[in-house]
Amino acid sequence: MIDPTAGSMDAELLSEPRLVVEPGVAARVSAVAAPVLQQLGYRLVRIKISGEAGCTVQIMAERPDGTMLIDDCEAVSRALSPVLDIADPIDRAYRLEISSPGIDRPLVRRTDFERYSGHLVKIEMAVAHQGRKRFRGLLAGVEGDKVRIRRDDAPAGEEADVLLTMEDIGEARLVLTDELVAESMRRGKAAERELKRELGIEPPQAPHAKTQKHKPAKKPVSKPVPKNTKKHRLAAERARRGDIDPTEGD
Repeated sequence: MIDPTAGSMDAELLSEPRLVVEPGVAARVSAVAAPVLQQLGYRLVRIKISGEAGCTVQIMAERPDGTMLIDDCEAVSRALSPVLDIADPIDRAYRLEISSPGIDRPLVRRTDFERYSGHLVKIEMAVAHQGRKRFRGLLAGVEGDKVRIRRDDAPAGEEADVLLTMEDIGEARLVLTDELVAESMRRGKAAERELKRELGIEPPQAPHAKTQKHKPAKKPVSKPVPKNTKKHRLAAERARRGDIDPTEGD
């Protein structure tokens, strides 16, 4: 059954603004790339411009559910390359690179902090909080316009929980852990299955698996459970020989 609210939810996620935006040339690239991505059904995560070995423009993007497959990257690259060529936001030659946010991804929207609650995160504040700019700890949810962090480096006797204003965050990134890797793999497999279903290439389920899945549950049997004591086995044998009435002794 199709969820009638799914489309509106995706639309809201696609239009959700980023809390962390890039300055300078990257901002010009963002102004061109973000609308194209949104039209294609993707969200811009981050733009990074590197001058090493020539100029590379890296654009991180994702689907509204946080996934990004290789096929997605190729589709975005094909659609975005000619648009950037025409807009020409960079005044020199560059190599365009489309990628997923990665497992230890940056968190740039409110829904990112909500989605990854319970995972380890590192935060660099643009505006210091109580004289401190760097925080690391468990992401413990969103409260209003603030993010709750349970610090893993808090000294004994010091309050571990801190509330950081989202608009004051300069950069937030997940820390690679076994739990995060496992969750990322689950999301990736689910997204791949969904893509195959959309393309009509999902392999059919094995016949025996279908039978097991759709086999109706057996109804309770109303007749009594057959008796199987030694006495009844002997009586049944005598009944077969015609020695006694099979109902005798019941």
